[in-house]
Amino acid sequence: MRPTFLAATLAALTLPATAFAQTACGGDFSSFIADAKAEAVANGADPATADRFFAGLRQDPAVLRADQAQGVFQKPFIEFSRHLISENRINRGRAMAEKYDAVFDRAESEYGVSRGVLLAFWAFETDYGAIQGDFNTANALATLAHDCRRPELFRPQLFAALELFERGEFDPATTTGAWAGEIGMVQMLPRDIIENGVDGDGDGDVSLKTSAPDALLSGAKMLQSLGWRAGEPWLAEVTLPQDFNWSQTGLETSKPITEWQAMGVYPRNGPLAEGLTASVLLPQGRGGPAFIAYPNFRVYFEWNQSFTYVMTAAYFATRLEGAQVFDAGNPQPGLSGDAMKTLQRKLQAKGYDVGDVDGILGSGTRAAVRAEQARLGMPVDGWPTPELLNNL
Repeated sequence: MRPTFLAATLAALTLPATAFAQTACGGDFSSFIADAKAEAVANGADPATADRFFAGLRQDPAVLRADQAQGVFQKPFIEFSRHLISENRINRGRAMAEKYDAVFDRAESEYGVSRGVLLAFWAFETDYGAIQGDFNTANALATLAHDCRRPELFRPQLFAALELFERGEFDPATTTGAWAGEIGMVQMLPRDIIENGVDGDGDGDVSLKTSAPDALLSGAKMLQSLGWRAGEPWLAEVTLPQDFNWSQTGLETSKPITEWQAMGVYPRNGPLAEGLTASVLLPQGRGGPAFIAYPNFRVYFEWNQSFTYVMTAAYFATRLEGAQVFDAGNPQPGLSGDAMKTLQRKLQAKGYDVGDVDGILGSGTRAAVRAEQARLGMPVDGWPTPELLNNL
């Protein structure tokens, strides 16, 4: 399965049951569609247009199967990044950077987003536009809005698709994309297209499926809207001394660069960014690669909530801009998917909120691991190991 930014977000996203109760979902699908159409009309949609939009919507079981097939996100960072980053993908990225040089210059000048960041999104989402998904978008959105796991996310997107249909920019019968309703080369949801779509090629239309300038500039505008800071880095590899205070690592701790330098943090690819605050991240614990994450790194989580996927996308962006291959080090063995689920159940039993028991090392699980490492007198590096599991 091709992982997408939104798919990773959906895999990690959990919300309280009260949120479900506030958004209509479930029950007979035909009745659900009728209710959604009535709500759209009540909110100002043209009744005839709403009739045409909702008339052909069907529930798609393949969407629900894809939603539940997220095992790829159980892979640790080193394995996951090597799976997604190939020499061919790097070379193609550099070729695309040259081909669309003026577009990337515009993205940086107008929205402050570096070309490596956009290239990495483009590569991971659709392999530079080659694989955009063949799910019927309207059916996917209707199916996920009807499903009672995240209706508060997808019901508004269904109405946004109707808005695009009213504008003549969306065909519910023929528009296709990823299983989670994303459209185009950088995989954006309908509401994001409405709010951040850019006519990059000047033809009067915003076409994220066929126009690379439209897609890239729309992605850049969306990142800017999410808080991307122009002219600042996002991630860099570093080396750490053996006596480093591991408990200071993780996104929970942010310090000025000068303080990290005083603690012995040293860059592998050029100087550290003076004047910024940052966090030191160990995606596979103290024995594996180490990175320093600047404020822009946190913007990735506004688009995606999978730590491993965000780390890989941000790292790939640095590679596309000339950074060397990370030093994998010698991390301690991690946990298999089943062992990670066992760990999550044990942590839940101790009162930690780890989200779903899904075998994925998300932010809740990582925070609980750090707390238990501290309690047990182990190095607090956030990396769950068989030793930790045995000690629990």
